[in-house]
Amino acid sequence: MLPSEALEWRLSMREVINSVGIDIGTSTTQLIFSKLTIENMATSYTVPRISIVDTQVVYRSAIYFTPLDAESNIDSERVKTIVNDEYAKAGMKPEDLHTGAVIITGETARKDNADEVLSTLSDMAGDFVVATAGPDLESVLSARGAGTDYISNEDRKVVANIDVGGGTSNIAVFDRGDLAATSCLDIGGRLVKVSNGKISYIYEKLAEFIEEKGISIRVGDVADRKSLRKVADIMAEQLAMAVNLVPKDAYHKKLYTNDGTPVPDNTRIEGITFSGGVADIVYNPTEEDEFIYGDIGPILGKAINDCEAFSSIKRYDAAETIRATVVGAGTHTTEVSGSTIRYEENCLPIKNIPVAKMSEDDEKNLKTFSEKLAAKIEIFTSTDAYDCVAVAISGMHHTAFKDIQELGRAISDGLESYCKFDFPVVVICENDIGKVLGNTLKIMLGSDRKIICIDNIFVKDGDFVDIGEPVANGRVVPVVTKTLIFNR
Repeated sequence: MLPSEALEWRLSMREVINSVGIDIGTSTTQLIFSKLTIENMATSYTVPRISIVDTQVVYRSAIYFTPLDAESNIDSERVKTIVNDEYAKAGMKPEDLHTGAVIITGETARKDNADEVLSTLSDMAGDFVVATAGPDLESVLSARGAGTDYISNEDRKVVANIDVGGGTSNIAVFDRGDLAATSCLDIGGRLVKVSNGKISYIYEKLAEFIEEKGISIRVGDVADRKSLRKVADIMAEQLAMAVNLVPKDAYHKKLYTNDGTPVPDNTRIEGITFSGGVADIVYNPTEEDEFIYGDIGPILGKAINDCEAFSSIKRYDAAETIRATVVGAGTHTTEVSGSTIRYEENCLPIKNIPVAKMSEDDEKNLKTFSEKLAAKIEIFTSTDAYDCVAVAISGMHHTAFKDIQELGRAISDGLESYCKFDFPVVVICENDIGKVLGNTLKIMLGSDRKIICIDNIFVKDGDFVDIGEPVANGRVVPVVTKTLIFNR
């Protein structure tokens, strides 16, 4: 094949799909629309290897204050109006979209009707727009939107991003471009609200914390800037503790969202980026009214900017600040699985499928594999909470045809009591064995059983996945992996 023919062949294997990101945060709600370019990176003489090779943001919405109709509820009708209006401005319809994410983040994810709003938006925003939230995923998306992974890879350093929002601060650490840790703290600019010159709201956990520190502020008090700056200074210091720049105090562990895990103590951070609404103040301190947004966000931004601990390491400019999470959601949620997979088109798309991940030790010992798989499936299906469960394996120890047949038998035996035939059997492999294993399961489970077997996707036990309709002329399916659907 001549070079020009090879180029023409490669270009014919390229496809552009539309993606949307919708972020409903503690302070703000916003959308972006992106185009993701899928291309076959293999030569004409090898098995197709299709990857997302380019992402382009084509429309950014205005930034809206997240509408609430009460202290405990998101105003779903006003949110839907915002989304519909921005779709129209972008010239997009739900049927134009192939992938994306709707996420409710920060303190907003704890609102009573958060799951209801997510479900409504997922249905109206497109067949394969996923509803997802959770501190781990939010940390990764905001960091990628900020470009922290790229900075870490380019400078070959350990770089952390702190996404300081209204209700939480999400942390993601990258070591030479690879994700090394995530964490999340209940620290944010809207945990203290100010109205008409008085304090109108203090987040309960923060109230306990600042009282422990000897600062006395109450709802109804005059919003005293000096007292609130002391609160912000303490919050900034806690963020420095979270990325191991100063020793942690006794109270620090109480600030982690959902009693989550901290960045490991042995992680040495060499650089920092900031994103989120407060980051605009960190990078560009202003003398405007500090209560212009009805909270202490600007005061917290100044406190972080002045915090001595953060001046001890290199501070990088973020590619995005207030839009980092929504950019990450619209451009970094999707992977593709293809070239050697099996699926049945009338089964796709499918959403919010829980993952039962088998360990490599389980895979090595097929004598006990089936029993352990059946027990894992039972966890999800015993209460009728889920109709479909994805079985996840590495597939690294069964690559020969005979070995794959044995693995297929172990999986089919483990699924014997999983008898909801209206729903497909979904298997996710890390190794490139999806088509052979899928065909094996089809024979073993019978022609009436629907089989979806995808590969080159890495998931953990307890994750959830969405699998979209085939793209690239049916060669691949888009896959979104989600951790912690709701942050409660």
